[in-house]
Amino acid sequence: MAVAKVTEITAESNKSFEDAIEQGIQRATKSLHGIKGAWVKEQKVTVADGKIVGYRVDLKVTFILD
Repeated sequence: MAVAKVTEITAESNKSFEDAIEQGIQRATKSLHGIKGAWVKEQKVTVADGKIVGYRVDLKVTFILD
């Protein structure tokens, strides 16, 4: 029987939401083992001088406990 845990992380990219998601998962794999999935809880942008300068995502990452 496996036991899973869900943790929430935030990642940001200056390129796109997709890039923010990829960077968040890549970084999470450095400290969390057995990641099985993630879902995007929220998407936000940061704006400066009327232009989008950052794409931010809040992710819920599911991983299996050792």
